[in-house]
Amino acid sequence: MTDIHDNPLDDPNADPFQVAALAAADIARLSGVEKHDIALTLGSGWGKAADLLGETVATIPATEATGFSKPALEGHVGTLRSILTPTGTRVLVIGARTHYYEGHGVRRVVHSVRTAAATGARIMVLTNGAGGIRETWKPGQPVLISDHVNLTADSPLEGANFVDLTDLYSARLRDIARNVDPSLDEGVYTQFRGPHYETPAEVQMAKAIGGHIVGMSTALEAIAAREAGMEILGFSLITNLAAGIQKTPLSHAEVIEAGREAEPVISALLARVVEAL
Repeated sequence: MTDIHDNPLDDPNADPFQVAALAAADIARLSGVEKHDIALTLGSGWGKAADLLGETVATIPATEATGFSKPALEGHVGTLRSILTPTGTRVLVIGARTHYYEGHGVRRVVHSVRTAAATGARIMVLTNGAGGIRETWKPGQPVLISDHVNLTADSPLEGANFVDLTDLYSARLRDIARNVDPSLDEGVYTQFRGPHYETPAEVQMAKAIGGHIVGMSTALEAIAAREAGMEILGFSLITNLAAGIQKTPLSHAEVIEAGREAEPVISALLARVVEAL
């Protein structure tokens, strides 16, 4: 078990990939499942998808796996779940996301993704709740992530490690998702550091540099997933229109409520997409 104040990833001399391998071994031991095929990180509003994917083989408190910390945010469940789909696919559902704004460092932020890769997963599905810049979008609407802008001024890559991010969010997987639901729109996700919401001026900056979605997760995880050789599919649930687009003040309670209302529909959509992967 990893205590939140005694995490091996906090040791600058630790190899984060070795820690991920230890976590994957913990998951295999605790779940009885040697290898997973697909991994999902379920953000705000997406949690019920796990119930629709198939048979839950094991549910593990995330802190039982090396390097994982208890989630700091309401709406994240803090478990790792191994699911067997009707078609025989093994899915690892990650309900324990460490956000950059928690201040634990980028290694902890991307540990779940690296662990997923170490379990054998070749596809990483990243989901989040986020603010929308396009005025045609409505709260409760799911959109595909086509690309991202990383405004954290950080990277999970260490040393002279040059990773190509062309087609980071797989066009092939997005096509599969649109075959499941042709009405899906897509846009460029912009990750800010948080935890404060963006100002109206910052939202306009994101729009000017090509962003359509603003949030506080996902981009760093996607980079780590690409480094690990995974194919990535990204979904944002538009929980609200971004500051200055929406005329009322933003609140976390609003995000949680929008996710709760949309959860049955978007969870069913995600389950159908995973089945098609």
